[in-house]
Amino acid sequence: MGSRGRTRGGRVPEPEPDPEPEPVPAPAETGGRAERRRLARRVKRRRRTRRVGEVPLLIIVALCIALVLKTFLVQAFFIPSGSMEQTIRIGDRVLVDKLTPWFGSKVERGQVVVFKDPGGWLKGEAARPAEDPVGVKQIKETLTFIGLLPSADEQDLIKRVIGVGGDTVVCCDAEGRVTVNGTALVEPYVSPGNAPSEIRFEVRVPKGRLFVMGDHRANSADSRYHLDEAFDGTIDENGVVGQAVVIAWPFDHWRKLEQPATFRSVPDPAPSGRRGRRGRRRGPPFA
Repeated sequence: MGSRGRTRGGRVPEPEPDPEPEPVPAPAETGGRAERRRLARRVKRRRRTRRVGEVPLLIIVALCIALVLKTFLVQAFFIPSGSMEQTIRIGDRVLVDKLTPWFGSKVERGQVVVFKDPGGWLKGEAARPAEDPVGVKQIKETLTFIGLLPSADEQDLIKRVIGVGGDTVVCCDAEGRVTVNGTALVEPYVSPGNAPSEIRFEVRVPKGRLFVMGDHRANSADSRYHLDEAFDGTIDENGVVGQAVVIAWPFDHWRKLEQPATFRSVPDPAPSGRRGRRGRRRGPPFA
């Protein structure tokens, strides 16, 4: 009689398939790994910021160290003249020891020293370099001030110490050699072709002063050219900047500046003695 539960034609409808479940989103990372990543990125940013901020501080510290080295320990000097050839040539850079005098070390015979111009010695001796362009000049002056670049404009001279306080320095003996306290000097450092001196002199070096000569004897306005001035052309020990210890540049001319052996045989001066005679400005050449 009734057709409830039946479809037309007497078919039973097929059950509809269950709908596919919607994908469930993965739970967001919490705590652990995500937090560690954020922390790592933050640490990296802080490190980069710290490094950038440390650069100026490191530069300031380096400059301060360089300035201290120049003031108290070692300073580079540019050689503008040929008065010390062939030992030291024009354009060489020498390193000067400024530390040992602080410990009471005295200047010795044979040492090469840099000293302040006593007054007029530089006139006509130093060949001044050409002016640098604006900008380059200021940079060089800054680097020179802190000791990272040798100065080409210092009012200093470089010579070899021949006699110290109390010594009697004479030119010349029968063989044309310079003598100190009666001992003749064998001077292989003198520029080839130069006589030990073409100016005759005899000087008793006052205490606290030095008698200096250049190794290029024919081209050095040293103590011999100032014999008619106060203290017979000697210089004050207090004007010595330091001892030149090494030629640092150029590399092919690198060498230590050591005390020649000839000065080791020079005896100490006699306790007393007469003041030496001043030599003539132009003496006959010696062989």
